[in-house]
Parts: sequence; C-alpha cells; structure tokens
Amino acid sequence: MIATGVVVWFALLGCVWGQAHNSFPEGFMFGAATAAYQFGHYRFSISWPRVMPTGDVTDINQDGIDYYNKLIDALLADNITPLVTMYHWDLPQPLQDLGGWANPIMVDYFEDYARVLYNKFGDRVKWWITFNEPLTFVAGYESGGCTPPQVNAPGVGKYLVAHTVLKSHARAYHLYDENYRDTQNGQVGITLNTGWLLAANGTEQELQLVEYTMQSTLGWFAHPIYSKEGDYPAILKERIANESRAEGRYRSRLPEFDEYWINYIRGSADFFGLNHYGSTVLSAVDGGVQELIDPSWPKSPTSWLLYTPFGMRPLLNWMKQEYDNPTIIITENGWADEGGLNDTIRSNYYLSYLAGVVEAINLDNVTVIGHTSWSIIDNFEWASGFTIKFGLYSVDYDDASRPRTPKVSAGVLADIISSNQIPEETFEALHADPYYQMYYPSSE
Repeated sequence: MIATGVVVWFALLGCVWGQAHNSFPEGFMFGAATAAYQFGHYRFSISWPRVMPTGDVTDINQDGIDYYNKLIDALLADNITPLVTMYHWDLPQPLQDLGGWANPIMVDYFEDYARVLYNKFGDRVKWWITFNEPLTFVAGYESGGCTPPQVNAPGVGKYLVAHTVLKSHARAYHLYDENYRDTQNGQVGITLNTGWLLAANGTEQELQLVEYTMQSTLGWFAHPIYSKEGDYPAILKERIANESRAEGRYRSRLPEFDEYWINYIRGSADFFGLNHYGSTVLSAVDGGVQELIDPSWPKSPTSWLLYTPFGMRPLLNWMKQEYDNPTIIITENGWADEGGLNDTIRSNYYLSYLAGVVEAINLDNVTVIGHTSWSIIDNFEWASGFTIKFGLYSVDYDDASRPRTPKVSAGVLADIISSNQIPEETFEALHADPYYQMYYPSSE
C-alpha cells in the first residue's frame, strides 16, 4: 500500500447558495472516529505486483488479494469508505521488461488488471482512481526523474508514455461503465497533479507563459478527458509540432490520437482527482522569466513545496472554466516539515488552503466534493525517505510497535470537522495576502 490519505467528504453537487461563507456545504459526511477526529473515507493504492506479480491475468497472488480484502472489510466495518488508486507507480517487473508504459500493449494489460480489481473488490469499493499523478511518473521515461525505469529519452519518452496511459485509463473506465456500473454502482476517475501560476505583473508574456504551462502540464492529461472537444490542448500540439520540425524531425514528438481515441477518451471520468500542494509566482522582466519566492513564506524542507494558499481558489476556478465545472475531489494536499508534534505551520496550511476551497464552493460555485490530507501518518517519502514528515500523526519508527501520536494539526482538523467550518480569522488572513488580493481585491 503506497498512497495513504484521509478524506473529508462534501456531499453536494454544487454550492448551497446563501449559506455562511466560511462553512462547508450542508450534508457534510463524516465516518468512523480515529484517535483524534472523524473521517468518512480513506485513500490507499493497490500494488499491481502484489496481486499480479508478473502483471499477467493468469498469475494472481491470492495472498495479495486477501490482504486488500481484509483492509477493505476493516474499513467498511468502521463505516469508512475506501477510495482506491489502481496505479501509484509500482509496475510488475516483467511488464517493465517489455518496455513498461512506452509499450502500447500496456493498454491491454492494464485493462486485465482493472478487471481483476473490479471482480475481486468492486462489490465493496465504489470509488476508483485509475492513475495517480501520471505527470510525475512519466518523467521516469524522460530524463530519469524520481521514478522508474530511469530511461533517458528526452522529449520523446514522456509523450509516448502519456499516450499509453490515457488510453489505458479510458479502457479501464469503459470496462467499468459497460460491465460493472449497473451492478456495483461505483465511480471511476483519475488523479492529476498541478501547481498554480500567478503572473506577477499581469503582462502578456507572463499570461501566455501561465496558460502554456497549465496546458502543457495539467491540460496534457486533463484536456483529452475533461474538455468538450477532447484531444491534447491545441497550444501543446502546435508548440511541439513546430519544435519537432525545427529539430529536423518528420513528425511531431507528441503522438496523435485518431478520431476513435479522441471520442473514446473524452468524458471517460466520473470525477476529477486533484493533487495540489503549492503555487508559483512568475515575473517576466526585460524579456527574462524568473520564479519569485517571497521570503515571508514559511519554509519547507523540500524545495518543491511552497506555502502559497492564494493559489487554491484561482486554480479551482481555472478548472471550472476549462473543463465545464467537473466534480472535483482534492486527493492530495499537505505540508512537510522535519518532525515534531507542535506543527503550527501544517495546521495553518490546512486552514488557509481549505479556506480557499470553501470560497471556491460558496462564492464561485465550483463543484468540489472532497478534500484529502496527505498524509494520515509520517510515511516513506520517495527519495527523502523518513527525513521529511507529512503526517497528521507522528510515528516512532524506532519502536517495533510503531506507536502513533497525534500532532496539533490532527486536532485542528478535528475542530474543522466538528464545527463544519473554517474560523473567520483564517479568511481574514487569506484576504490580507497580497497575492490573493491580485485575484480577489476586495473581501467577499
């Protein structure tokens, strides 16, 4: 089990207009209690090699199936709903030996894998995420990145992999839609990660850079699925085609979808899973572009994570406009530090980011139905190992029993859930943020 998260669930199909601006929507759903607070849903991933070691449908590991059955049954016994990710970057080695996600045959293998999961767990699992953060794991086929298989194919590998991943996602979605939805009554989506970019001066150069960056990262995967027209974003297709010609290539490095695949992929999601941690301020001065980091922002031990709550609301609004107000579940959001129980920065991080979510729902009619904290416990964070901590609970890994101790942030989230709202002073602080004021100049 790789991905662990806790989900606060919003039971709504839109904003309840006229309610208090600092409250979550009516019908907010809570589940069974943990040590400090209540959550209704738990997000985890299934390891493909654990249930199908070779990746082939003829090789199913019953011990792996039993493990996840016990986990799912235990969650349901405590009235906790599983939110299950099919693929969080661990691929059976025999499939990697075939070329991994760069090989189009993976579409068939992933469909077989999805069928096994639906057959084994779909009677109890009602929320499925096909892939977690493909934008991140395709880097393993580009220039190494932090994920396997460390293939060095700059400008080519990631586009081949993304093409296969999008087809695989759509195949898993349609498999469920055509064969399981009527009896299992579940939902299938995908989780995409993105930051937000703020144009510091609002110049045309900055705004164009913001738009291209959003389309070439989030839009690269979201546009084929969630846009009305489908396919890759036009700006991305044009840019890569032009660059490919300039490089002397006979075809674009970005593969093309034919009409069948455009239509097959478009609309292949019941919800939009969003992983969001921070935003970037871009400044274009004298023809150069630089990223601005405000020295007043709290510091995280990992360079990619910035404390920038001003970006949550405009990002959600961009998604609303770009993809016709999809149903959004924030599937990851959280803060890293170096440890300690008095995690005031993490507490304020959740308060301020959730304030942006509440305003996006109540003031902008963005359809957000859930928020997932990363993570419930301090866990193994890829190349950083145990050196950085994201958990609401501290874990003593030197003790064989791995005791958990709630941090201050656990209590803060408990208060949010029990009161069903964000404190007024959090909104006042958010409204006073000069970067937030660039989007929303007057308090609302």
